[in-house]
Formats: sequence, structure tokens, C-alpha cells
Amino acid sequence: MPLTRRDGSSPIPPADPTPTSRPDPSSPDPEARRAATRLLPPNPESAGPLGRMLAHERDGSVREAILTALARIGGDAAVAALLPHLRSDDAALRSAALTTLQGLPATLAQLPALLADEDPDIRVLAAEIARAMPAGEAAALLCGMIAREREPNPCAAAVEVLAEIGGPDCLPVLEACAGRFASEPFLGFAIRAASARISGGRAPATR
Repeated sequence: MPLTRRDGSSPIPPADPTPTSRPDPSSPDPEARRAATRLLPPNPESAGPLGRMLAHERDGSVREAILTALARIGGDAAVAALLPHLRSDDAALRSAALTTLQGLPATLAQLPALLADEDPDIRVLAAEIARAMPAGEAAALLCGMIAREREPNPCAAAVEVLAEIGGPDCLPVLEACAGRFASEPFLGFAIRAASARISGGRAPATR
């Protein structure tokens, strides 16, 4: 029952026990942004808004909350929300997006396109993503990339990963790559080391 003042003035409205405001994802308060992230339901429809929040977020703890939410959602929607951030000028954001993508099995379906991207920096990052994917499929994709690659740095990134996950069927591709980039000593050294590791200590001759 509303209270009435003794002087007969208007009654004092009772306090509303139910808060009507929701945390604002654009609030200047990081805690409010974290709360807004936690309130989004863990379903694919939330992945797009989370990806857009991530693009503008500068607070590390809020970024972590967004990335955790995307990892929880998983699937194609989470991957699609994360992929644009591989092109960010923010190195920390690129690294965080890459790490999260490595933990999502649905990323594997995007690897062929990433390994063929026109930007060599994306191809380098794609090779790093492949490190966390199923070894057989990832190695085949990396060998395909090396066979057509015309830039040394993406090749070097792929070779480094193949040294860990590659099998004997990768050796001819590595040998051909060494011949194609004979003028790049650092790449030749990496290929010899990877070939030796794959073949159990005996590397094939490289031109």
C-alpha cells in the first residue's frame, strides 16, 4: 500500500523490486560489458553480436569473456564471427582470435580457403591454425598449400607445422619446395630439419 504524507501531499510510490535495465554492451564500464556478454544466450544467434562487440573491445577481461562465450557457442556461427579478426591491426586480438579458432573443430572446414587467401599473412596464420586440427587432414592441406605457394614466409610457417604433424608422404612436397626456393637459405634449413624429423633422422637430399 502506498505511503501518504502527513501533510496530505501526493503518496510516495513504492520502490519497484524488479530492475528494468539490462547491462549495456556499449557502456563505458567494463563490468557492465562483461555482464552484457554473460546475458547473451549461448546459441548461434549470439555469435554475430559477440563478434561485433569483440571488434571494438579494448579491455582484456571483457575480450576474454567474449571469446569464452564464442567458444561455448562453437560451430560455424562462432567461426564466422572470429575469422574477420584475423585481419585486425591489433596483434593481441589477432592472436586471441587465432587461439580460439584453433579450439573449434568447425574451423577445419575453413582451412582450405584460409590457406589460399590472397593475403600471405592470413596464409601464415592459417598454417598455425592447422597445427591444432586433425593431423592427417591438416597435413594434406598444408602440402597442397606448399605445392602452389609462391611466397617463402607462408611456406616456412607450413613447414614448421609439418615438422610436427607430417608423415612420409609430405617429403616429396618438401623436397620440391626446397628446389623452388633455393635462393632462400632459411627455408632450405627449415625444410631439411622438418624432413629429417619426419623421416626419423634421415633427410632426403634437397637441391
